[in-house]
Amino acid sequence: MQHMSARDAKNGFGRLIDLARAAPVSIDKYGRPVVVVLSVEEYQRLSAQSEKNGTNA
Repeated sequence: MQHMSARDAKNGFGRLIDLARAAPVSIDKYGRPVVVVLSVEEYQRLSAQSEKNGTNA
């Protein structure tokens, strides 16, 4: 998984989108991971897997 600072994500949003389309990207703030950005396809895959396993909240 790639990592990017919140500042770099803000200043390079287009790059963040390109990276996230290939693999999830962890966004770090003050050196700590706070969110993960992922492609729609990956989100749908994870959602379907969650529903299949009955773990959907």
